[in-house]
Amino acid sequence: MGVEVSFCVVNTQQRELLVRCLDAIAAEREALPFPTEVLVLDNASTDGSAGAARRHPTVTEVVALDQRRGKGENDSHLLQRARGRFCLLLNEDSELRPGATATLLAALQEHAQAATAGAKLLRPDGRVQASAWRFPTPATALIGALFLHRRLTVQSRGRGTRTVDWAQSAALLVRREAARDVGWFDPQFFVYSDEVDFCRRLADAGWSTLWVPAAEAVHHEQLSTGAVPERRIVELSRNRDRYMRKHHSFAAALIVRVLTAWAYAVRAAAATVVPGHDPKRYWRHVTATLRPARGEGLREAAHEFNRGGPTL
Repeated sequence: MGVEVSFCVVNTQQRELLVRCLDAIAAEREALPFPTEVLVLDNASTDGSAGAARRHPTVTEVVALDQRRGKGENDSHLLQRARGRFCLLLNEDSELRPGATATLLAALQEHAQAATAGAKLLRPDGRVQASAWRFPTPATALIGALFLHRRLTVQSRGRGTRTVDWAQSAALLVRREAARDVGWFDPQFFVYSDEVDFCRRLADAGWSTLWVPAAEAVHHEQLSTGAVPERRIVELSRNRDRYMRKHHSFAAALIVRVLTAWAYAVRAAAATVVPGHDPKRYWRHVTATLRPARGEGLREAAHEFNRGGPTL
């Protein structure tokens, strides 16, 4: 019997979180009645992550890079290397809760036209994190500018499995056949919007995406709340704009820039009087959104690292 599910983990400089992720995978594998494998791609970490992955008893193979690459490119590498019919993409900061893998797989098996199934993501304190949304458009940007996005754009709600536009790749089960048919992830999206573009291309090819709340994973959000926020803001803004220009038009991208910048500007103003919020950080979102081609993002940080600069 061939491999049914390949666990595909991309890690960048997060050894402790990676080990927790692998421990959760090990517990999942023990409960599954079919063959599985675990692939770890270490993105040129300097904290001993690759060695920790090699020593972990649940890991089948470690791909240790000596140059930093983008998440979309790394996910594609693992999808192409995997032997499973289904691949469970995981960030190193995601911990599967018991039964999540079987639940996601059952959802894809039940829905033959579904290419991906996203888990319900929980913060470490147990609060639910939004993890599925409508595709970005000028209309969703307007909804965001009116601060109605939680009601009208977020789709990760309810207790039953539902079809959504796109789901976060922190814990995303992918039908490998469908990923191959659309050409994997687009490496132009270094990080952020990579899964949005992926789900959009799947939808254009006739596939759908599911959100499966019965499958849960704790998401530590290292990618979005870790170090170098300046570069993360730049990367987030440029790839939001890249998506709009790729799937819509330059005019639509301009509209989204203005509406999104307005929403951040309102937040920046509110942050001057609301405790616990940083108005300067919100304002940096404003400037990066309006001029996404300016500034240095995570792609430039990786290039700096690859030339022997400071670690990320």
